[in-house]
Amino acid sequence: MDALIDAHNRRINYLRISVTDRCNLRCQYCMPKEGVSQFGHSEILTYEEILRIAELAVKKGINKVRITGGEPLVRKDAVQLISQLSRLRGIEDLSMTTNGILLAEFAPALIQAGLKRVNISMDSLLPEKYRQITRGGELSRVWAGIKAARAVGISPIKINVVAIAGFNDLEILNFARLTMQDPFQVRFIEFMPIGFFSEWRPEQCLPSEEIKRRIETHHPLVPVNSSKNSHDGPARLFKFPGAVGEIGFISPISDHFCNTCNRLRLTADGKLKTCLFSDEEVDIKFLLRSGCHDEELEKKISEAISTKPFRHGFTGSGIKRCHRPMVKIGG
Repeated sequence: MDALIDAHNRRINYLRISVTDRCNLRCQYCMPKEGVSQFGHSEILTYEEILRIAELAVKKGINKVRITGGEPLVRKDAVQLISQLSRLRGIEDLSMTTNGILLAEFAPALIQAGLKRVNISMDSLLPEKYRQITRGGELSRVWAGIKAARAVGISPIKINVVAIAGFNDLEILNFARLTMQDPFQVRFIEFMPIGFFSEWRPEQCLPSEEIKRRIETHHPLVPVNSSKNSHDGPARLFKFPGAVGEIGFISPISDHFCNTCNRLRLTADGKLKTCLFSDEEVDIKFLLRSGCHDEELEKKISEAISTKPFRHGFTGSGIKRCHRPMVKIGG
């Protein structure tokens, strides 16, 4: 097996697959109020094409796969794709990022299909604020999805919270306290400038250390030693003494983790992206639809890996943004 090693000697073993750019929410940091133009049916990869890329990537050392969107559960037969991916020898960890709105409906089928765990995006615990940032989402449906996922044994359940100064920063402590009685991993993510339409302003970004300090004003935090084979990614983990769950801090702005980045992204329209924050893309759909051999596709995957930058471009005042809106990249 040929390992995917980039020019900076990082082993790439994690593939994030966006199956759609469609979503049943309109989160303010993900897309503009009027939405974005959506890919046509023929523009997005078929499940057969996705599986072909996944098989070749696994041959080259990918052992972690995450399904993303848009909202992955709005695409028809997403469960069947997960079932087929789960049968690929070499995939050790199969997960999904979702907004949770449809999770109550799909949780039983997802666990049967082989999904191991989920990350659920939830940026407010207050129904009206949640409705505001998602432009219409119902928080009760997310909680119903979390309850259903726990009931069928999907674990761990990670709750992703984009921390935004002036919006949900007064809820930080309440989010953290969710971990006291329940086995959630609540992860605070610094607000990032992604997408041409992002309404990001530097003063809205709460550094992870500030979030941690606010929590520690009320409760002590103790570090959690993550195992080498854990699924914590870039999160630095802590917990309250005696708590059931964990609290994570993801710091792409204040303390980047580029030196350990192991990710490759496949967009819904068939582009390979090696950095979430870069406009650099390699078109693999064209090859897929031109009758190419597997060797050519493997070469293209390796070519994409070779373009992976050493780090993102958030340096001082010279912030470089990826101009794809987040909904067209995949979380």
